[in-house]
Amino acid sequence: MMGQHTRSESLFYYFRLEDHVPENHLLRLIDRHISFAFVREKLKDFYSENGRPLIDPELLLRILLIGYLYGITSERKLVEELKMLLAWRWFTGLGFDQEIPHHSTFPKNRHGRFSESGLFEQLAEAAKVKYTVRKCLADLYRREREYYVRGEAEL
Repeated sequence: MMGQHTRSESLFYYFRLEDHVPENHLLRLIDRHISFAFVREKLKDFYSENGRPLIDPELLLRILLIGYLYGITSERKLVEELKMLLAWRWFTGLGFDQEIPHHSTFPKNRHGRFSESGLFEQLAEAAKVKYTVRKCLADLYRREREYYVRGEAEL
């Protein structure tokens, strides 16, 4: 007999984004190897001490980075996709109950604060240094392993 699935929607769900993003996902690897701690320090002179708090610049940078990594050139499309994709929400730290920044926020920050501060260059440099260090360590490990294997072969 053929079964039939009926849709049902619960009022509340127990759900952790952390449990649904694979360990080897690109965004998880980036989060593990690149620290975004420098963002607030780099941009502190571009924000006023007075007024209402603005959107966290680290959040904006993470969202823009997702757009660059996945080839999304439209901020509207980026915000739309961010509403649906779990790994992206996890990377940005946005829960389902948190509001995603309006698409018009991104050009103002990208062309203003972010480009004037050299933030993108510093992020690229951090990524390059991490990659270079990891590559050197991997090469060192490979060479030591080859040396060890050759040594055993000579015995």
